[in-house]
Amino acid sequence: MTVAIVLAAGTPAAGLTTATGEPLADRLAAQLRRAGADEVRFAANLDELAALADSATGPLLVTGTDLVAHTAVLRHLATSPVGPTVALVLGDPPVPGRTAVREERGQIVDAGAVDALDGDATGVFGGALRVGVDDLPNLAAAARAAAIGLLPIATPLGPAGDVAPFEPAPGTGRPDAGERPAPVAAGGPGSAVDRLVAGLAALGTLIFAQRVRLLVAHRVDDAAGLAAAEAAVTAVDEDRAELRLSVKEKDDFFSTYFVSTWSPYVVRLSARLRLTPTGVTVISVLFALAAAVLFGVGGRPALVSGAVLLYLGFVLDCVDGQLARYTRHFSAWGGWLDTMADRAKEYLVYAGLGFGVSHAGLGNGWALAIAAMTLQTVRHMTDTWYGVLHDEAARRPRAATGASGGIGDRLNAASTRVQADTGSLSYWLKRTVVFPIGERWALIALTVALFNPLVSLIAVLVWGALAFAYTGALRTLRARWMWVPVLDTVDATLHRDDGPLARRLPVVRPMGPLTLAVIAALGSAALLVAALLTDAPDGLRWAVPVALLVLLVGGLGSGAAHNGPLDWLVPAALRAAEYLFAIAVGVVGGAPGWLIFGYVFVLTVHHYDLTARLEKRQAAPPLHPATLGWEGRSVLLALAAIAGIVSIGMATLGTYLLVVFVASAVLAWFVRPARSARASAAPVGAGGAAPR
Repeated sequence: MTVAIVLAAGTPAAGLTTATGEPLADRLAAQLRRAGADEVRFAANLDELAALADSATGPLLVTGTDLVAHTAVLRHLATSPVGPTVALVLGDPPVPGRTAVREERGQIVDAGAVDALDGDATGVFGGALRVGVDDLPNLAAAARAAAIGLLPIATPLGPAGDVAPFEPAPGTGRPDAGERPAPVAAGGPGSAVDRLVAGLAALGTLIFAQRVRLLVAHRVDDAAGLAAAEAAVTAVDEDRAELRLSVKEKDDFFSTYFVSTWSPYVVRLSARLRLTPTGVTVISVLFALAAAVLFGVGGRPALVSGAVLLYLGFVLDCVDGQLARYTRHFSAWGGWLDTMADRAKEYLVYAGLGFGVSHAGLGNGWALAIAAMTLQTVRHMTDTWYGVLHDEAARRPRAATGASGGIGDRLNAASTRVQADTGSLSYWLKRTVVFPIGERWALIALTVALFNPLVSLIAVLVWGALAFAYTGALRTLRARWMWVPVLDTVDATLHRDDGPLARRLPVVRPMGPLTLAVIAALGSAALLVAALLTDAPDGLRWAVPVALLVLLVGGLGSGAAHNGPLDWLVPAALRAAEYLFAIAVGVVGGAPGWLIFGYVFVLTVHHYDLTARLEKRQAAPPLHPATLGWEGRSVLLALAAIAGIVSIGMATLGTYLLVVFVASAVLAWFVRPARSARASAAPVGAGGAAPR
């Protein structure tokens, strides 16, 4: 249940009336209801708001009384999927009494008077915010502190309802020891809602920015400003703007010029047909599957038809997200499914290409498909964790992210300049060279239609390897400059995918977890190279236990602190180590290429599940312990190799992991939510005692 609160304190606009004679505050309340609020309340002051925050059980929408905006602006704020707590940010020039903000990577990392931001302000608080349930204690503390003219200090809160440690707000003076500071007048410094968001940021709350684009939102102080803002709102076609807003503001080159130029028409048609984003995702999977089958069949008509279907499948892959933004139908399940479907589609296409190469007698297509899938998965793992690293760095004070100067600092500044120069040649080169999904699918479609699946897989591998080297080198330099530990902020054991054996191994701290993980990967790579170069790979069965022992070296860092500047690379290194070991064991044991591909595919699905949950802030998969950990799975494969039953062992273990994955997904997204809904809907006394 979402409750909206209109905060009437401290704004000159509180008594303004609209062109229809309706009080501005009443119109805001009506808009909040249309935006999705289940209940709208008015708070006369910050103390009342704090009391409402204490008793709230769902997210709160808080606005001042000076906001003039499209209803869609408030609906976007209420339904924003970027995070639990989101604030409206305007591009208006800062004025006295308004809270200025500094954003990095979509997060508000500082908020206060514009002069306090040392010229680093990137926008102005728009007078409205949504606060997630977990941040309600911070909201109540910030409201109580702001009510008496103080700014809370970013230290842990005491018991629920206690005011956080505080310092005087600028301009209020410092109270004598032991005295309660005198309350600040309602009008300054800044309105109540401005002081509220500044206090919330001071407590270290993770606040995401909701920028207003194409639509209109203004804060007003007088009748003239109100009339001008209303005229600006009326001049914009809200539905047309929302359709354009469904397209990402910054996307990759191929998506921008070859998809998003016409995909909004598909979005509107899908909305009229009452298709859901999940339904569009399923259709896009079917298109990709059909393309993969045609690539495997071979022949020029089939290859060209497959290329067309692949392109249309990618269009639908963009449409599902655009439809979600247009209809505001977001869900954790939909986001998770979209992430998983993207990777499954791509790797099914690799399988079709690999089969097509082998079927046409052009070479070992399965080996190329396995290499492409492994390379792309390890790349994605580095992308995910570098994104987490960058987000964590943005949340920290600049002085804490490393000393200024050096090549990392210069690279960071250069990257920021290029990203700001939207549409320039350097901007598009930077976005294209990293080989994003649109460019990958375009390259596959073109090369397979003009040439054959072999050329397509080689092109994917070459460009992917170059992109990996480029991003890896630059990110390593920038990460060493930022020096922000990331894995220490999450459950490192979960995201390493450690099993019981790794958790019980002794800890070797001096070498560091990354060095140990790299050693594990190198040992697996050595076994694979030896197996590929020998004419009788079965003769290397004796080397499998040796490679396993080297692989288990990666587990010696499980219990160590992952706080080095490059430890964000540990998950990717462990993924590479496990995949390379599995491939090597398959080659040594004579397993068919399609079986090795299938087994590694199941591993990638399992690992993408972990990263998707990280990105969507979801808990660990319910059956995660049953996946045995990277080292447990590797031990079982090694035993199968020693026993001479690699194909049987790989097929059995892969099937088991796939069943666990499906069962875990059903439990997480269907069974447990249904049980929770039934439990919350059950009347008191029906099957349980009344709460005390």
